[in-house]
Amino acid sequence: MPISAIDANITRSLALSIRKRALNLIHAARSSHLGSSLSMADILAVLYSGILNVSPENIDSPERDRFILSKGHACAALYAVLADRGYFPVEWLEAFYQNGSKLAGHATTSVPGIEVSTGSLGHGLPIA
Repeated sequence: MPISAIDANITRSLALSIRKRALNLIHAARSSHLGSSLSMADILAVLYSGILNVSPENIDSPERDRFILSKGHACAALYAVLADRGYFPVEWLEAFYQNGSKLAGHATTSVPGIEVSTGSLGHGLPIA
């Protein structure tokens, strides 16, 4: 989809939602890395508003685009956008970074929409 075809209001709204959710997730979990999550909210909002050819319906399609989060510790923002876009129930967010949760403190493939487990800074680039 051409960038000009993306609705700026929808993208701004999504970016704000990502920021709010990431803040709430990190605060509730008494976790960290808020700055990393906030710094990518706009990028995620643009990508998941229509740039990426990916959706819960084509999650395993070989034709899909793949988003690889190299800084896996910023996963709260990625979890927020994936929940918003229907990859998993929003209720999963309540268990972020808790024992037994699918939503670990670093991005993991146990979460629908996450291509690779990440955490070590920079290793996403060679994987991609």
